[in-house]
Amino acid sequence: MTSLQHSVRTAAAILALSLGLAAAPVAQAQLARNSKAPVDITADQLELVNSQCSAVYSGGAEALQETSRLRANELKILYAPAPPGGGKNGCSSDLLRMEATGSVFYVTPEQRVRGDKAVYDAKTQMLTVTGSVAASRGQDVMKGERLVVNTVSGDARMEGGGERSGRRVRTVIYPGASPDAPK
Repeated sequence: MTSLQHSVRTAAAILALSLGLAAAPVAQAQLARNSKAPVDITADQLELVNSQCSAVYSGGAEALQETSRLRANELKILYAPAPPGGGKNGCSSDLLRMEATGSVFYVTPEQRVRGDKAVYDAKTQMLTVTGSVAASRGQDVMKGERLVVNTVSGDARMEGGGERSGRRVRTVIYPGASPDAPK
């Protein structure tokens, strides 16, 4: 494998691993890959809005699962409505969407991702991180304005801010460096 091929694979790995939600079942929020460990969420406040089938954690929200950590100013979880006659509050436990807003950080032993907002759509299994996105794995870093990851296939796209903004996608790769823990 050439140095360029290795660099491209490394960049793709940064994107594919970006929020570790690969193949998460629809009914289960998952932060760590293929984990059945519980997700522990803490925040200063929790607001349950049964009429919207949502739970909003605000004030330093943090979700932990095994060695994966998601932090944001606010974490909103939207559930599917319950079928008729199923559930007291009209909501099921099937995850529809998870939204993290404000100083979003996702960290695992292998990688780090930060942005202003992250949205995971359980139906499409697509993750979108926006706003000054930076993804790193070891010393390798990729920056842009919008990161979209198919969490099943690992296919990903990093976008810049467009011609008018002058912001472009930027990747710094250290060929031959091992993908150590994030620095």
